[in-house]
Amino acid sequence: MSMTLLDIVFGTFAIGFSLWRLAKRSRFFVHTFQLFGYKNPAFLSWLNDHIRDAILRRSHMVGVCILILGWLLPVPAWGLFLMWAIAFASSKRYRRDKPKKGLVWTPRVKRLSLLGIGLMAAVWTLTFTTPIPSPLNILLGFWVIDFTAPFIVALASVLAAPIEKAVQEGFKKQARAQLARRPDLKVVAITGSYGKTSVKFAIKEILSQRFPTLATPGSFNTPMGICRVVNDELTDEHAIVVLEMGMRHPGDIAELCQIASPDIAVITSVGPAHLEYMGSIEAIAEEKSSLLSYLTPEGTAILNGDDPFVLKMQEKVKGRVIIVSTQSSEADIYATDISYDSTGARFTVHLASRAGEQADASTSEQFETNVLGRHNVLNVLLAVAVGHEYGLTLRQMSHAIERLEPVDHRLKLLERNGLLVLDDAFNSNPVGAANAVEVLGGFAKGRKIVITPGMIELGDQEAELNRIFGTQIAKHADDVILVGPKRTEPIAQGLRKAGFPSDRVHVVLSLFEGQEWIAKNTVPGDVVLYENDLPDQFNEV
Repeated sequence: MSMTLLDIVFGTFAIGFSLWRLAKRSRFFVHTFQLFGYKNPAFLSWLNDHIRDAILRRSHMVGVCILILGWLLPVPAWGLFLMWAIAFASSKRYRRDKPKKGLVWTPRVKRLSLLGIGLMAAVWTLTFTTPIPSPLNILLGFWVIDFTAPFIVALASVLAAPIEKAVQEGFKKQARAQLARRPDLKVVAITGSYGKTSVKFAIKEILSQRFPTLATPGSFNTPMGICRVVNDELTDEHAIVVLEMGMRHPGDIAELCQIASPDIAVITSVGPAHLEYMGSIEAIAEEKSSLLSYLTPEGTAILNGDDPFVLKMQEKVKGRVIIVSTQSSEADIYATDISYDSTGARFTVHLASRAGEQADASTSEQFETNVLGRHNVLNVLLAVAVGHEYGLTLRQMSHAIERLEPVDHRLKLLERNGLLVLDDAFNSNPVGAANAVEVLGGFAKGRKIVITPGMIELGDQEAELNRIFGTQIAKHADDVILVGPKRTEPIAQGLRKAGFPSDRVHVVLSLFEGQEWIAKNTVPGDVVLYENDLPDQFNEV
């Protein structure tokens, strides 16, 4: 088939734009797949909710019209190419120049991408019906692989599953071997719906006064996160390793404990976090409590006595149990005289006689911390219980807690351009969110503003819990910025129910749009609470 100069020129443009658009679109779906933790069910569910937004774009419909036009009418090849180049030149949906969490090119992503490219090449080949591709064949091939890009990502992940399983098993085997050669090493494991990371860092701060202590950084609470820390950072000098153990699906805790069995198990709370995947609070409690079955024979369970689900778990423990509480003096370790404001908290920690077995240890001590929120008093008590098990006195631990710094994005107070910012953006849950707005209300000066997309992964309770959150916000805020009109409608309902002024509720499509509102409508001294910051795949744009 002869090609004119115009055919070649505009054909080059059409192919170039198609390849550029395909690269952007494929990267977008790989990124989204990574944000869902490489979990195909969650990724496919998201695709099902974004058929018109992400899968089927306007350019696909225009492309079909161009193909039909070229099939029915004697349109010159250069004309088809020109129309195609115009249709596929724009890919605004896939240009995220300000991602909250960018794509990380891990070895797993690289393997997935190479397999995806191979699948795209196979799909392209299947679209050709003649030995020499015609302009229509070429364009049809680009249309098919562009449209099927998200499904190719999902299929590539299925085909790669045996490889990934083998790679992960290799890392797990290495981590188990590392721990097995250190029978003297003590393992502290922490799980719970909320508070795991804050408790972990408080434990590390306390134990580091006496012992070389290694703790997983940030929210490294998956099997590969724990393996990475054990394999790369654990040395012969470490005496204790503190591991945060996360859970989203049944069996997650067992998988983690098969890597490292705890000498001390700390359970912080049971709540509706990840209810969407677990089905019920009872199922969440059962999964969290499975940590206790992996305790070593001489192990100790440390439980939050303020949480009825956690308190009930003591029935499953064969060995030693320590109960901590901010409400009951019947607990083994408890707090009284609790006061807190926008600068931190002050309280007295008591050891009950059955827990205060060291003759040289004081049975009560004043504690102060600049970590905000009443819920953090309970987190400190859980950490104190671990320190007490390893022989530290209350006075030693009080000094450590006084030095404790807030964890990034977990109700951390910052100053930005004259504004006071309460950064609670890591994630959100009913307990933490309620505490965060209460802390916001404790600021005496400045206008108080909440910006939030609401809470997610709460199953059938999500709408109701967000409505309740709206009524809680109404008690403490002067202005509210809701990110995402559909997702935050329950919060808006709660605000209206509480009589919050409608002209003080500002609905935006994205966090960046909300930040623009803050920049234009605040003055130095105002206080802004960032309550949750959903990943990019939840944006309503």
